[in-house]
Amino acid sequence: MTSVTSIVYKPEDTTPDPQDHYLRMPLDSVNLVAGYGIEGDRKGGNPNRNLNIMSYETLEALHEEGFSTLPGQMGEQIDIKGLDVGKLVTGDRLKIGDTAIVEVISHRTGCQRFEYIQGRTPQQAAGRMGVMAKVVTGGRIAVGDSVKFLQPTPHMTE
Repeated sequence: MTSVTSIVYKPEDTTPDPQDHYLRMPLDSVNLVAGYGIEGDRKGGNPNRNLNIMSYETLEALHEEGFSTLPGQMGEQIDIKGLDVGKLVTGDRLKIGDTAIVEVISHRTGCQRFEYIQGRTPQQAAGRMGVMAKVVTGGRIAVGDSVKFLQPTPHMTE
C-alpha cells in the first residue's frame, strides 16, 4: 500500500534553523491548508513550495550512500512509501488521506544549506530529492494514511 511514513514540520514559534541541521518536529497527524502547507509550519505559505515530499525508498538508498535521512534531515516534510516521487511531473496530483490533494510544482534541487548540512553537494542526490508541491485541497493527514495518484500511473510500486 502506498502510504505516508513520516510527517515533520517547523513550528511557527521556533527560532531560525541551526546552521548544522534542519529543525523539524515529528507529528503523527497534521492539517494541510490549501495554498499554505502544514498548519502552523513556519515554512508554510511559500507559493513555490507549500510542501517538500520525498520517497521513503529513496531515503533508504541515500542513507546507504551516507546521507543523513532520518525524517526531515533531507529538508523534506512528508515521506511516502510505495511511490517513486522522482517520476512525478509538474501538475501530477496526489490524494493523501480522505480529503487532502497536493499538486507537484517542481523537482527539488537543493541549495548551499543542504550542502553544508549534508556535507555533500546537491548534485550527489540530483533527481532524488523529491518534489515541491502545493496544497490544492486541505484536510487532515496522518502517518499511515493512504496516498493515491488521481489517475492511473506507473509510479506506484504496489
